[in-house]
Amino acid sequence: MSAKTAKPQKEKIPKNIMNAAWILVLGAIMPMLDSTMVNIAINHLSRDFGASLSAIQWVITGYVLSIAITVPIAGWAAQKFNGKFLMIGANVIFLICSIACGLSWSIPSMVFFRVVQGIGAGIIMTLVMTLIVEIAGQGYMGRLISVIGLPTMLGPILGPVIGALIIQFVSWRWLFFVNVPVGIIAIIMMAWKLPNFVPSNVKAKFDFIGITLLGAASASLIYGITEAAKDHTFNNSSTITFVIAGVAILIAYIIYAAIRGDRAILPLKLFKVKNFSAASVGLFLAGIATNGPMMLLPLFFQNVKGFDVLYAGLLLIPQGVGMLVARPLIGKMVDKVGARNVTLISLAIAVIGTIPFTFFGPDASLIVISLVLFIRGIGIGGVTIPMMTDSYTGMEKQAISQASVGTRIVQNIGGAFGSAVLATIVSISIANQKPSVEVMASAYNAGFVVALALCVVMVIPALFLTNKKAAKK
Repeated sequence: MSAKTAKPQKEKIPKNIMNAAWILVLGAIMPMLDSTMVNIAINHLSRDFGASLSAIQWVITGYVLSIAITVPIAGWAAQKFNGKFLMIGANVIFLICSIACGLSWSIPSMVFFRVVQGIGAGIIMTLVMTLIVEIAGQGYMGRLISVIGLPTMLGPILGPVIGALIIQFVSWRWLFFVNVPVGIIAIIMMAWKLPNFVPSNVKAKFDFIGITLLGAASASLIYGITEAAKDHTFNNSSTITFVIAGVAILIAYIIYAAIRGDRAILPLKLFKVKNFSAASVGLFLAGIATNGPMMLLPLFFQNVKGFDVLYAGLLLIPQGVGMLVARPLIGKMVDKVGARNVTLISLAIAVIGTIPFTFFGPDASLIVISLVLFIRGIGIGGVTIPMMTDSYTGMEKQAISQASVGTRIVQNIGGAFGSAVLATIVSISIANQKPSVEVMASAYNAGFVVALALCVVMVIPALFLTNKKAAKK
């Protein structure tokens, strides 16, 4: 299944490879949906446990920080151990902690279980990409990455809808219990059908310093940015302190990795590969330009259009449909022509689908909004997949897990930046103004202007992605 033995691009993907990809996707569905479903239960958790919102926030923050710290550890483990058993073990951890979270008796107990659950999620989300690239080979990579990107794309859209339905009709505890049947099926299918993955470097030593530095830098940056999103301003002591600390630790890692060379958990030589560096920059910007609006859209529907949480979630479905429509074509086109042209076309469509939100107000037609969201879904559905695919183009097997660490860290930090930046833009826009629907609409318009600008800026790294047609000439 290596790149050397990959079948020609145009050949249909073998059934055994596609089955393995879908099993991996099944294992990744839980953490992706869970991260967005729980967000909607904050007020209910605060009421039931009699805790402040700042204390409840750690149910989300602890989970996110745990994932950030775990990613580099998962990258090392993927080199040294059989990926099949790592994936099964991570799903078992996630499943057990899901049950424990649902049975939580206090906020401290829930935060503890969420932190351990985040360890499982961090391993799953890092491994799933590493293993897919290993089984895909260069010829199938675009199409298979479009398959495993499914939970990543649909999580922010379906998560709030499913979460709202659960809270409305049963209890917030079922936000965690709903993982049980999915988890059991995923674990059984992995044990039964998932192939063994030969470790790429069984002699890989645990890079304690490098893993600690990368994990600490990611956690510090994400925590600082999360504080900005919570306070709707970057001008607070926590944000400034933790972002500066995160940058300083990142610089320390760069110096350390330069000295350690190939033995570092994330070697700097990867960034000498043009398409990897371009994809990394693009994925970071995509975190702001695509993940940020995922937060703004439900708020726009609630605060400007006046809908409740459930209806606001349902209104996001056209965007999800747009993503689903684009996915099969995107994967095939990336394998055929390379990532550059696919990304550029997708960015153009995303821009067309974002421009209307820079002036939509309370009187905007739901039919028009739904059509625009469908177009936007097609565009953003085709932005991340080509860049993610191209970050692995030409990689040796041993470098795949290292590249997964880099892309996962970039996506985690970019996603956190997305929420914080756009929340802060909205907050600044309504500051010192008398609250009204018109003022709120104008504030959300400003947030989408920033997202639109970043979509345009993403054209620059996209120009450095792989162009297979040009290479053939």
